[in-house]
Amino acid sequence: MLLADATVDAACGPDGGPWLCRLVAELTDSVDAANAAEAVSPWVSVVLIVLGAFVANRLLRRLVRRSVARWEQAGELRVRGRRVRLVPEATSPTPTVRRHQRAQTIARGVSSFVTIIVWVVAAAFALAAFGISGAAVLTSAGLIGVALGFGAQNLLRDLIAGTFMIAEDQIGVGDVVDLGVASGTVEDVTLRTTRLRDVEGVVWYVPNGVIQRVGNKSQQWARAVLDIPVGQGSDLDRAQAVIADTARALAADDAWRDRILDEPEVWGVESLTLDLVTIRLAVKTAPGEQWRVARELRARVKLALDAAGIVSAPASASGAAGPPPGPPPAPG
Repeated sequence: MLLADATVDAACGPDGGPWLCRLVAELTDSVDAANAAEAVSPWVSVVLIVLGAFVANRLLRRLVRRSVARWEQAGELRVRGRRVRLVPEATSPTPTVRRHQRAQTIARGVSSFVTIIVWVVAAAFALAAFGISGAAVLTSAGLIGVALGFGAQNLLRDLIAGTFMIAEDQIGVGDVVDLGVASGTVEDVTLRTTRLRDVEGVVWYVPNGVIQRVGNKSQQWARAVLDIPVGQGSDLDRAQAVIADTARALAADDAWRDRILDEPEVWGVESLTLDLVTIRLAVKTAPGEQWRVARELRARVKLALDAAGIVSAPASASGAAGPPPGPPPAPG
């Protein structure tokens, strides 16, 4: 024992030195082996720190997914024995779908936050293994420190904006949104960025800090609004009746019943031109279904007006003259 202590003092110094140096000196009783262990000790420590951070990150992310999945099934989460409801049941006509979307969003956001914390802590320990203070590096780097400060400021803005977006349920995975700088279907939401895919398949990565407004086209419910032009000489009462009957028939159709949430409404004459009278039809739909419902209504209304002998022109949907920034149309 005394010989091992002498070897430790000779190889690692009176303070004991790195942990690997002490361990090798005690096991081998060799000064040369202890000196070699002292040289590689920081690198071994870094490898162990990286492996530990990787395992911890995987375990914590799995814990987050399981906790959010449990909340998704029950609609609530237990915190210190108390039930916490994250999404009121009345927030949507289809609360189960909305809860699933928000569960995915929360899981991604919290997982992103956990990953950042784990790897920041791991980086601090890795610097400490080489005897470097992370704070000293940041404060003594001069111009590099200033650049990092500006970068950290932007990163902090993104993280804060992403936190509030997720907490306030402004956006969820699967939503069709307009963020001003880009629009499309939300594929992923983290605390730093939101990933969208537009109708042409282009993927947009939008930093949360630059989002000034969020237009969510598939939250809670939506509305298909069609402006249907008919000839000036048409019987308007009869045309409106045909349009209303056609919309009600679609709402009663088994294939479309779950997509239409309320009785279709003919709002009346929307505009007049020298040749045409435009009649507006509004149908309340499930989230994200307004474009499919509008396409089907256009086809059916056109056939119904032709069968009734009413002169019609191609119908258009308000706010959706071009292809919508949502998913492509599904058959049926």
